[in-house]
Amino acid sequence: MTSEVPRRETVVVTGAGGYVGRHVVTDLLDRGHAVRAVVRQAGADVDPRATTVIADVLDPSTDVASIVGETSSRLIHLAWQDGFQHNAPTHMGNLSAHVRFIETVAHLVDRVVVLGTMHEVGYWEGAITAETPTAPRSQYGIAKDALRRSLMLSSESWERAELSWVRCFYIHGDDRRNKSIFARLLDAVDEGKESIPFTTGRNRYDFIDVRALADQISAVALTAGATGVINCCSGVPVALADQVESFIADKGLPIRLDYGAFPDRPYDSPAVWGDATRVREILDQDRSNR
Repeated sequence: MTSEVPRRETVVVTGAGGYVGRHVVTDLLDRGHAVRAVVRQAGADVDPRATTVIADVLDPSTDVASIVGETSSRLIHLAWQDGFQHNAPTHMGNLSAHVRFIETVAHLVDRVVVLGTMHEVGYWEGAITAETPTAPRSQYGIAKDALRRSLMLSSESWERAELSWVRCFYIHGDDRRNKSIFARLLDAVDEGKESIPFTTGRNRYDFIDVRALADQISAVALTAGATGVINCCSGVPVALADQVESFIADKGLPIRLDYGAFPDRPYDSPAVWGDATRVREILDQDRSNR
């Protein structure tokens, strides 16, 4: 008896040189799939095994069909300008361009996966599910929420593609490339600082390593039936202080946290995390299909 050989897909990844994108590209390649890695400029740090495509997907003059190619079956749309600046005007300014690009690709592939964020939800205490109401409090969250609502509505009439909305939480790992507390710690050590101002650290969040996130995003893109809003997360709330102290200890950093130097922000939830039930089911199915 011979086992069934897993189907190998060609996946288009936009934002392929970004913080999350470069890891998604590598994860897909490690699984044996072909990747068309879309970047805005030459010289982006992309796995050399991928086919690199230089294009601005938000430019209305861009030939979308040439980006996708003739054999691609999946789009993972990670491209987003100023993702670390939550009130940048580009979030709402680029919204219609994202809609236009995705709607065009939906006629060319079988699955469209779009990166969302827990910032769509706004203030919330407890587990976030696919049904949690949204009331975003930043331009980033507002734009992502509007994009999700628009695509969820229009995808009901898509003739070919299915839609997956992957909602992400607090991402860490590969920390030189982000603007988190972990990156600031590394910078402070480089500058010879012995301490860094900190809050009380009591708030609890859902932390996920960027490589684990990439694995979840790939699994969603490749698994049959993995559609709708899907929380890509650990599902475990961890106190910020515990997560940061663990980071310091694991890396042996010669620095300490100056607790209480910054007040806890009144608009931060004391505890918020993602309900990981669905993504765990998808991961189990993904592993059985490999």
